[in-house]
Amino acid sequence: MASGVLIVESRPASPDEATAYHDWYDNKHLPEILQIDGFVSIRRLAAVDGDSFVVIYEIEGDVEAAKTALGLAQASGMMTRPEGVQLTPPPTARYFTLVSSAGTNA
Repeated sequence: MASGVLIVESRPASPDEATAYHDWYDNKHLPEILQIDGFVSIRRLAAVDGDSFVVIYEIEGDVEAAKTALGLAQASGMMTRPEGVQLTPPPTARYFTLVSSAGTNA
């Protein structure tokens, strides 16, 4: 079970950039993230009433250690630069730790 998550909300820079945006996420970014210690699964969701997307990165173990590992990966240049992503305003990103869970898949 995940001990925490990173949730990022973003959107394509424009309708013309949507293909590049989705390609970058699915074929470059997500595989890169899964190579980082602590990140174990990822789900992408589309807003029902808009053009934004949310990515839920599930983290096992120490959330702060995973956050640090991601920062080091980004700083070292091992991560590709975002393609087609709206940067103004920038995507929102927040880390959360597990407080409680319920349900059959919890």
